[in-house]
Amino acid sequence: MRVVIAVGAALLASTTGAFAQDLKLPKQLSWTAYDTGSSGFNIAVAVGQPFKKYGTDVRVLPAGNDTARLAPLRSGRSVVSAMGVGVYFAQEGLFEFGSKEWGPQPVRVMLASTSCNGLTLGVAGDVGVKEVKDLKGKRVAAVVGSPALTQNAYAILAFGGLTPKDVKIVEFSSNNAMWKGMINGEVDAAFTSTISGQSKEMETSPRGIVWPPAPKSDTAGWDRLKKVAPFFKPHVATCGAAGLKEKPVEMPTYPYPIFTAYASQPNELIHAITKAMIVEYDNYKAAAPGADGLEVKRQDLEWAVPYHPGTVQALKEAGAWTPAAEAHNQKLVKRQEVLATAWKAYNDGKPAEDAYAAGWLKARADALKKAGMDPVTE
Repeated sequence: MRVVIAVGAALLASTTGAFAQDLKLPKQLSWTAYDTGSSGFNIAVAVGQPFKKYGTDVRVLPAGNDTARLAPLRSGRSVVSAMGVGVYFAQEGLFEFGSKEWGPQPVRVMLASTSCNGLTLGVAGDVGVKEVKDLKGKRVAAVVGSPALTQNAYAILAFGGLTPKDVKIVEFSSNNAMWKGMINGEVDAAFTSTISGQSKEMETSPRGIVWPPAPKSDTAGWDRLKKVAPFFKPHVATCGAAGLKEKPVEMPTYPYPIFTAYASQPNELIHAITKAMIVEYDNYKAAAPGADGLEVKRQDLEWAVPYHPGTVQALKEAGAWTPAAEAHNQKLVKRQEVLATAWKAYNDGKPAEDAYAAGWLKARADALKKAGMDPVTE
């Protein structure tokens, strides 16, 4: 459910000055993001530039998969990550985050971008695909260690009534490697944002790129998609590669990038970073495609991962936080607590290595159901 936030221009004008006066930021901040050339990386760099006026140098470190993006945050070497929906899988302890080395992570949202772009499978223009179902038998990319890219590709396939068994899965080590494979003819379809540098590069390559539609009117297709990935919603993409401005396409989306921090980060620090992102919006919104989606009024306050308390404070000061958002946030925090308790109990039971993943999925689902929560994935 998307919450429409009404923030008056006068209120924003009156609060911006006060915001700027009391910002206290460290001299250096380390953030992680998708590979260079991705829209998430470009947006993170754009957002970090205005921090210089506060004497803060923001370093954005590219990382090829979800676990590599979160590892520096977990160890304390970085504070923020411009994540994709891997933040949801990290919260849930699913896929790569269901391994003994990870488990459910106490992640929190800061701000996330919802813009004119879409997030779906980009398909090489030379393979004759017009609809998602046409991908049957084609080569579809997956990225090792990145459930955000891999599972999202499977979700789009589900819209067309396909499963991974109906296509040829080709694995890559990173987002950039995947797109080099697309251009070099090693694979036919890969998940991306319509405004990523890779999709634009693909557009100008000899292969070209097309976006198979996912019309909202196809309710059966959307039911199948949401069973795999409930965080998607229908969207009309009006910007990005392959002439979307002139010919918009109905396709899935979710907020991206999702600026993420761990719950353990001090409220004061996350509050200051989020405030700076709000205050400096006009100074970065046009610096990278999709950065405009970080506007306060575009925030989905009832998404799938809770907001950090420091961010909640900044949103309250901006007049954006609502009682409904607070209630939803508390439910999500409780969900993370249930998952953390289930994870500890499962590992205390010393599960067998050869059945570890399957055992965790069952323990996770049982704990969520007992708490009256939907496990989504079992």
